[in-house]
Amino acid sequence: MNFKVPSRLRRLLVDSAELPRLKFPMTQPQSQPARRRVSTRPSAQRLTEVLWFGRNPGNLRMLEYVPPGVKGPMPLVVVLHGCHQNAEDFDRASGWTALARQHGFAVLYAEQKASNNPNLCFNWFRPSLVTRDRGELGSIKEMIDFSRRLHAIDDSRVFVMGLSAGGAMAAALLATYPELFAAGAIIGGLPFGAARDAMSALDVMRRGSSRPAEKWGELVSEMSPDAGRFPVVSIWHGDADEVVSFANAEASVSQWLAARERPRTKGRLRLFEGGERREWRDDYGHLILELVTLTDFGHGLPVGSIVEGWEPANDTERYILPAALSAPEELVKSWKLGA
Repeated sequence: MNFKVPSRLRRLLVDSAELPRLKFPMTQPQSQPARRRVSTRPSAQRLTEVLWFGRNPGNLRMLEYVPPGVKGPMPLVVVLHGCHQNAEDFDRASGWTALARQHGFAVLYAEQKASNNPNLCFNWFRPSLVTRDRGELGSIKEMIDFSRRLHAIDDSRVFVMGLSAGGAMAAALLATYPELFAAGAIIGGLPFGAARDAMSALDVMRRGSSRPAEKWGELVSEMSPDAGRFPVVSIWHGDADEVVSFANAEASVSQWLAARERPRTKGRLRLFEGGERREWRDDYGHLILELVTLTDFGHGLPVGSIVEGWEPANDTERYILPAALSAPEELVKSWKLGA
């Protein structure tokens, strides 16, 4: 079926089908000490780039912030930006490292390169790049393992948050490495396995998918058949999102309920000014899944209030939007990162 792709959607993945085959960079032995340099681009708390963290099969950049003076094991939050964004601009706009310094947790950013995708989208729609220990997913896993080895990271408190294409990649990480994460947040993103190439990605972004709930769940259970547990999943989406249809948020709910073999109920509804939150809990009352729906909210990261007259300075800030809730601040609370 032919359909007209809106120009805003087309910009996100244009020319992706013509990308050259990835070439693996020169690798260094795992035992070689990491070389790190301080980035020259501004950030609220300066990010440091780690140049060597493993084989890096997906050819991504790794940047991190570790707050000084933290005693004992600390949590780790992995942050994945959206299309047309980079780690340092996203960090400045979202405030993740400022929160990390305040509450004493480490932040790890994976950053896409233009040589992989001209629009700086993570290639969540290419199966070869989101397979366990391969491609971009493999690179992010190596970054996490490196941070766990180098810093005093609490292995039971590793989290991931992604926006848009980064949200879809966060879903892939949660589905592929469920044993690694305590929880994760998919913001304006898509369920794992939603597309297999650039054109099907554009289609599902625009219209969602008609795949049945149990089929969504099978994508996760087949990827991680021996999973002893699944992380808590938080899904955030605006009901006025014109880039990634809200139907994808509903599909993500179906996916994670089916993966846990839980019935597709409406969940417990909690209203707040500017939206609603639905929660699903296990038989012991523990939160396993939530859907935060933001009323009249478009495509972007909700960050609470923005100063009157504020205008986005670049593509990154175009997808940082005022909302009734700040996703980073709410996740700090729900993940108990200040504890």
